[in-house]
Amino acid sequence: MMMFLFLPLQGAIRIFMGIVVLTMKASVIEMFLIFLVTGIHSNKEITKKIKRPKITVPQINCDVKAGKIINPEFMAKCPAGCQDPKYHVYGTDVYASYSSVCGAAVHSGVLDNSGGKILVRKVAGQPGYKGSYSNGVQSLSLPRWRESFIVSEGKPKKGVTYPSALTYSSSKSPAAKAGKCSRETTKAYQKPSVPGTATRPVTLTQTPMTTAAKASHTTLPKASLSVAFTTSSPRPQPTGHEPREMDLWSATTYTSSQNSSSANPGIQRQDSSGAAFQRPAAMDVSLGCRVDLSFVIDGSSSIGKRRFRIQKQFLVDIAQALDIGPAGPLMGVVQYGDNPATQFNLKTHMNSRDVKAAIEKMTPRGGLSNVGRALSFVTKNFFSKASGNRGGAPNVAVVMVDGWPTDKVEEASRLARESGINIFFITIESAIEKEKQYVTEPNFANKAVCRTNGFYSLNVQSWFSLHKTLQPLVKRVCDSNRLACSKTCFNSADIGFVIDGSSSVGTSNFRTLLQFVANVSKEFEISDTDTRIGAVQYTYEQRLEFGFDQYSSKPDILNAIKRVGYWSGGTSTGAAINYALEQLFKKSKPNKRKLMVLITDGRSYDDVRIPAMAAHQKGVITYAIGVAWAAQDELEVIATHPARDHSFFVDEFDNLYKSVPRIIQNICTEFNSQPRN
Repeated sequence: MMMFLFLPLQGAIRIFMGIVVLTMKASVIEMFLIFLVTGIHSNKEITKKIKRPKITVPQINCDVKAGKIINPEFMAKCPAGCQDPKYHVYGTDVYASYSSVCGAAVHSGVLDNSGGKILVRKVAGQPGYKGSYSNGVQSLSLPRWRESFIVSEGKPKKGVTYPSALTYSSSKSPAAKAGKCSRETTKAYQKPSVPGTATRPVTLTQTPMTTAAKASHTTLPKASLSVAFTTSSPRPQPTGHEPREMDLWSATTYTSSQNSSSANPGIQRQDSSGAAFQRPAAMDVSLGCRVDLSFVIDGSSSIGKRRFRIQKQFLVDIAQALDIGPAGPLMGVVQYGDNPATQFNLKTHMNSRDVKAAIEKMTPRGGLSNVGRALSFVTKNFFSKASGNRGGAPNVAVVMVDGWPTDKVEEASRLARESGINIFFITIESAIEKEKQYVTEPNFANKAVCRTNGFYSLNVQSWFSLHKTLQPLVKRVCDSNRLACSKTCFNSADIGFVIDGSSSVGTSNFRTLLQFVANVSKEFEISDTDTRIGAVQYTYEQRLEFGFDQYSSKPDILNAIKRVGYWSGGTSTGAAINYALEQLFKKSKPNKRKLMVLITDGRSYDDVRIPAMAAHQKGVITYAIGVAWAAQDELEVIATHPARDHSFFVDEFDNLYKSVPRIIQNICTEFNSQPRN
């Protein structure tokens, strides 16, 4: 029984002990919570007492380019909408400073199109930038550029103070329009020591600045034919590579100082031909040099002020050598950068003195080297009657390029050539082997010029060798016999019409046929020296209506076509072809393209194969136009190969006019497809 009483007592003790333990745990937890709440409250009080300074992030627009901001590292806030393609971006991951800062941020994925804060850090220029499509933004490729930047998330680094307001360079400052740099990258920039030059912003990266040695500015009396180069701070140059040029130039000289390189060892170099560059001697240009000349000059950021002065001096020397005047050469200038602009046109100045004064006033436009855009501008605007184009003088455009274009030139050049403009390319300091991967359009000069035999293109190794091209260039632009682009599909042919006057045609249809002949003829430039027109009518017999040398103007030709009388008779097409070869094309000029346009409405009574073969062998390009009952197989035999481009068929005479545009197009396409070498 005692045992039974002990068991309940033991259970009660255990229950009591459990209650005590639970009570102690609750007390500990309560104390812990009290300490925790007290600590949080204390931290809040401390936080209230120690306020962190608020970072002010400056706002920028979508079109702000990194090159316009001097600060080497900064935070900025971009607005929404910077994904728009009008905000150009150049490069991938590392961007040229010519890029939109916010556009680059969207391209890199740091921001989306809603905008936000970014961190920007300037880095050294790159030898080239490759374009890519990313995050809805198409970035573009670009040749070497002297400054780059990297974009990252807008989180400030510890211990770094960022500017609350950004420092912008002047719109006239060279740094605001960063150009294609020298052969490689550069770490630091310095103020120029040449008096009168614009002050550049200092260090664009966080690297120590290097200072180039200054040297004295040597000046000779004005009566001297040349003065010495001054030695001054050059443009920023790469480490470990030669510069593109010794960037020092006097606007009135071609002579270098022999101690220039010693003043700054390792930074400057002399031209390989020697230290001295003499001004070109005066040339005697024949009075027969009558040419309408446009110089399309490089005003991009890549060229720099000093090299731009070299270019201007070259133009002045050209003008003086040509002896500008109404009876001889006329000269105008178009300058390009991002966009082209006419500096003065053909009728603005009528002597070399006035041309020189106008050239000396020109300043560089800055921006990219958009040569293709400039050529399109010249084709549409420069050689117009309103701008002084004389019509009878060859049109010549001399394009000057520093390095290489930043856009494509082939299509714009083709259209210029087709309009009769003779294009010359002068490429100064073209891409070296390791730079060719960045050239937008390889072999661009040969794609642009009228012939690829070297006559139209000049490659100049250094800006200091440019003066050596003066005499060869003047001789070439004045050699009218070799200006191949003056010859177009509209002004370089002898066109002989061979007209079916057989009885099946009828009087009414014959008048329609003559209207077709007039419609084709009026598309061409007609004169003694341009396209000439002749006509033969045939039945069983043949007669010469008028020869190539009978009429030398378009109104006279159109009147002569109207006066052709309907003959009537049989259809001997083979004999008519032989007659045209003898009476028309035997008297064609050697430098003219020979085009025969034969129109018939039926099958020939005689053989056409042998006469057609004779025409082809004599270089006569034959177009065969059939109407109504004309035999398709005969048309294909008569037509020059390929027949699909030289034979046409319409079901009735009233539809002849519909074939005129295609015939003209095929004539010009064939002309333009001729080898250009």
